[in-house]
Amino acid sequence: MARTDLLMPKMGESIMEATILKWVKNVGDKVEEDETILEIATDKVDSEIPSPVDGVIKEILFKEDDIVEVGKVIAIIETEGEESETIPSAAAEIEKEIEAIQAEVNETPEPVREASPAISVPTPAAAKSNGKGSRFYSPLVKSIAAKENISIAELDNMPGSGAKGRVTKKDILSYVKNRGTITVQQTAPVSAPVEATTIIASKAAKGNQSGTSIDSSGTEIIEMDRMRKLIADHMVMSKHTSPHVTSFVEADVTNIVNWRNANKNLFVEKYGEKITYTPIFIEAVVKAIKDFPMINISLDGDRILKKKDINVGMAAALPSGNLIVPVIKNADYLNLPGLTRAVNDLAGRARANKLKPEEIQGGTFTITNVGTFGNVMGTPIINQPQVAILATGAIRKKPAVVETEFGDVIAIRQMMYLSLSYDHRIVDGFLGGSYLRKVADYLEQFDHTQTV
Repeated sequence: MARTDLLMPKMGESIMEATILKWVKNVGDKVEEDETILEIATDKVDSEIPSPVDGVIKEILFKEDDIVEVGKVIAIIETEGEESETIPSAAAEIEKEIEAIQAEVNETPEPVREASPAISVPTPAAAKSNGKGSRFYSPLVKSIAAKENISIAELDNMPGSGAKGRVTKKDILSYVKNRGTITVQQTAPVSAPVEATTIIASKAAKGNQSGTSIDSSGTEIIEMDRMRKLIADHMVMSKHTSPHVTSFVEADVTNIVNWRNANKNLFVEKYGEKITYTPIFIEAVVKAIKDFPMINISLDGDRILKKKDINVGMAAALPSGNLIVPVIKNADYLNLPGLTRAVNDLAGRARANKLKPEEIQGGTFTITNVGTFGNVMGTPIINQPQVAILATGAIRKKPAVVETEFGDVIAIRQMMYLSLSYDHRIVDGFLGGSYLRKVADYLEQFDHTQTV
């Protein structure tokens, strides 16, 4: 008999650790290749880990709720054969990731500091380990802490947005950038604001499961689940990072509505897919990005990163009420049937919690359909590190002025509002407004004579 070591996989860019949520298989169970063995959670997504081989679970090395670094052996599978096999280690990737983050920290320009109330923290030596406390710090976090001379006490008081309140790469990099606003004193106790965030982090560290309780006044208290905490942190970070501006236009989408009503059954017959308005909206978004490529960018300090690929994220509501944003990669290479298939596939697997980590990463622009909830318009929050997000409102019949060769007439038309929130650090009103108008133009110019 041979053995295969199952390693904690690298679940996407910057992911250095994961929490074991549930073992689907136990010691002694037979498994087939690609059969799910366990479920894990990272700071970005929950995922199922399949078996790489056919065999029997010989040993399980970590318990549920354990936090495991990428590349560590988490289980041993006994297989037929003479030689043992090990899934390649991710250690080299981890080292590269650490070096890249250290370089990122070193290159980050020092921001201009404004006077602010002092927050007192103790100052022991720089963090080189997890200390005597029970809080876990990944090798990446510890490496950045040591590089930036961040003490154990500072780490212990740092609020974390990761699972169970862990400090993530994003948390410590944000702390490094804003560290100048914290005045360090040797003997004074930690002030109230830091204590409050520490209490929040401590509560988050108790677990990912949401719970409810009733206080003395009869008010129901509902604990946020892990995903809601991550969403909350991401939204606050986005508003803190980008000065948001929102522009609005109204579009006449009568041709789109009439074409879809006439062709939706034929579309299903030919392609096996139900066509919604979302792929049509994405098609217009992509065309407009080609006209205004400076919407398809991100900002890194003082550097503008102009993206070659057009990867469109689409906000999708989950049955739990939470939100996730799967990404259609290289959307500019897909025609309308291709976009329809991609939209339906990602939306369906999002609702079933079957998305892969890489399918929610790498977006360069996001669209959210607030019309699904009957809303006529919205002011969405930018999905960092992108610089713009489009909201599409509900389509409603309205009287409108229509220009004809015989003069203007009032007619009943299918109208909708589009709103674009954009980062005013780098996208000004001319670019944001022009891009939004171009999206509306493409929707209004939709060819209603095209065949399925």
